[in-house]
Amino acid sequence: MTGEYLFWENVPTRWKDNDVYGHVNNVVHYSLMDTAINEWMIRTAGFDPVTSPSIALCVESHCEYKAEVSFPDTIRIGMRIGRLGNSSVRWEIGMLRASDDALVAQGHFVHVFVDRTTRRPVPIAGAVRTEMEKLTV
Repeated sequence: MTGEYLFWENVPTRWKDNDVYGHVNNVVHYSLMDTAINEWMIRTAGFDPVTSPSIALCVESHCEYKAEVSFPDTIRIGMRIGRLGNSSVRWEIGMLRASDDALVAQGHFVHVFVDRTTRRPVPIAGAVRTEMEKLTV
């Protein structure tokens, strides 16, 4: 499993992530995927979501839950790009419980890059595309 993803980040769960059933709530998985993707774009690809002339809008998301995870577990988030188009990208995410590498969830996000003002699709360009190509499988 770990070889299938090209970038990894460890994220500790928080007390507030658990729901009344004693496990990390499903909305937290989506938040972790979104955060990991955007952090990668900012730190690795140099994307500035505040000043960039283009922005990435999520047009599709999906998550399959495979096993429970609970605070105080750490989640290993693996990322790769399954498809890199002209203006869109499909991020594929695997989430593993760090203590035993059990797969807890798999999901994907599709971003379309659009002009900040017009909201019309624009090509993914420059360093962002160059770095994305390195994650493409």
